[in-house]
Formats: sequence, C-alpha cells, structure tokens
Amino acid sequence: MAPALHSRRPASYDRHVNSPDATALAGTRSRHDLEAEVESHRRELTAYCYRMLGSNLEADDAVQDTMVRAWRSLDGFEGRSSLRSWLYRIATNVCIDMTRGPQRRARPMDLSPASTADSYLAPGLPEETWITPVQDLRVVPVDGDPAEVAAGRESIRLAFVAALQHLPARQRATLILCEVLKWQATEVAELLDTTVASVNSALQRARATLATVDLDGPAPGLGADDTDLLARYVDAFERYDVPSLVALLRDDVKFNMPPYPLWLLGADQVAAWLAGPGIGCANGKILPAGFANGCPAFGSYRIDPAGGYSPWSFIVLEIDDGQIVGWNNFLGPAQFAAFGLPPHLD
Repeated sequence: MAPALHSRRPASYDRHVNSPDATALAGTRSRHDLEAEVESHRRELTAYCYRMLGSNLEADDAVQDTMVRAWRSLDGFEGRSSLRSWLYRIATNVCIDMTRGPQRRARPMDLSPASTADSYLAPGLPEETWITPVQDLRVVPVDGDPAEVAAGRESIRLAFVAALQHLPARQRATLILCEVLKWQATEVAELLDTTVASVNSALQRARATLATVDLDGPAPGLGADDTDLLARYVDAFERYDVPSLVALLRDDVKFNMPPYPLWLLGADQVAAWLAGPGIGCANGKILPAGFANGCPAFGSYRIDPAGGYSPWSFIVLEIDDGQIVGWNNFLGPAQFAAFGLPPHLD
C-alpha cells in the first residue's frame, strides 16, 4: 500500500495548510481532519487513475501529483464543489497531461495475431507499451459490500482497462465517471468544464468505440471450486509437470508474456512452449500474491546461478468455469515489490 499522505507531503505543505485562506476553509475542521479527508480518497483516486492510464506505477505517480497539487492549491479552494469532486478534477487534469503522447498501453493480443510456440521471440518492447497489473487491495474496497466489490473488480479487468486505452483521454474520463463511478452528466460537465450535451456526445462516441473492442472475459473473483484449481496449478508448476498444467487450461486459453509481443492461443501451443522455450522455468518456485485485476496472482521465481531463486514472472490467472482461460505473465521483477513479494528466495 502507498504510504499515508502525511509521510509524503510536499515541503510546502505546512506553509499552505497554515495560510489564512486555508485556515478559513477548514472552518471548524482541524488540520488533522482536513488531511484525513483528503487521504480518505486515495484508494478511489488510484483506481480512477489506473483506469485512465493502464499502469499501476503511473497511477501512483498521478495520485501523488494530485495530492501535492491539492495541498499547494488548498488556499484557492472555495468550496463551490465537494472536496472529492475537486480532487477528481485535479486527477483528471493530471492524467490527461500524462496521456498527450500517441502511445497507448495495450495487451499483446491487441497488437498482433497469435503466434506459435516455435515462433521467433522478438525483442521486448518498452514498459510504456503494456497494460500492467494492479493489486485489488489498492483500488477496490475488498471488505465492503459484495456487490460493490464485484463491480469494482469488473472495472479493473485487464481486458476492460486495455479497451479504455482505445479512447481519447477526455472520452475515457467521461466514460469512467459516468459508467463506472455513476456520476451524473451535470457533474461530469462541471468537472470537465464543458456542457451536458458535450458529455452525452462523448459518452455516446466512447460506447461506440468500445463496442468494436473485444471485451470478452471471465467474471473476476473465484468460484467455489477454484481454490482447488489454484492448488493444483501451484503443485504442477513447481514440479514442472507440463501435462498436469495443460490439463488445467481451457482449449482456447490465451498465454502472453509482456514485454514480449508474442502470445499463444490454445492449450496445445502452451504445452509446446512450456516443454520448449519455456523450459527455463523448471524447478522454480511460486508464491501467492493475492488478487490483481480481480484475478488470483502469483510470483514466479527461477533458479539463481548465484544461489536461491530470483524473481522471473508476475502471473495473473483468469479463470472461468473451473479452467484457466488467461495466463498472463509479466516478466521481470518490476511488479514484485508492489505486491509485497520478496526480491529473492533462499
């Protein structure tokens, strides 16, 4: 989890909070109360920025920038809107500023047709090419109402976040605010400094674009029998029993491994990959990492020639009706710290 705001506040924090205007704004609320109110929105702002940007690391940067801008501008907040709306306005501007370039994040399946297990493995693409996973705990109130938890996880599915990246930034913000967060068009128009008609038009265009994108995928979360499936997966993986692993896969499973653009379609292709180019994962270790994007996640470690095991791949499994339908491998150690996984195993 990200540290609390008071541990990361800007050097100018005390000056702005103690300014006359900021003190007048606080009214009967203490400085501590005001800080707590801003900090209470961190998780939902992280979720919003993640959907906007498609990267957990960029979402962290955007939220931190939002918090810094909020404290620096606190003396200019006149209370015409709620503090929450004001924070969303700042976060939206931050995210739009961060998405002005032509690059949009994607999944390997968005960039090319499926490859075969014997295909040439092209060089990896830069990190900013890819959608990256996010920890459920950081963006979904997992101890809240079950219906709200399910809706929150649905809105961070990898396929949905990738689909959002097809939209221009302002359309993306409009769709997230209206469809995911259920804001009224009047509220969105005020936040974006536009008209209700423009909001409705942007929403209509965003829906039309998403209708052309493949959003098929399993519902997030786990079914009654999925715990046993995951135990079998871990056991088969650590024994590197390829037939047992493949038996857990649906025939049309999708297997991918950013930063490489190559992806495979079908259990037979995955079997050939595991027994061929992927054989380096044999005799490794795997640790559970909770949930990412509504799905069970694991950290995979390879044998380190210097001793022990080194981080290799962060795995997100998509499960449907007792079978694995999506096997997402995010290669490299970048995600391990974010999910609390150790940097090395003895």
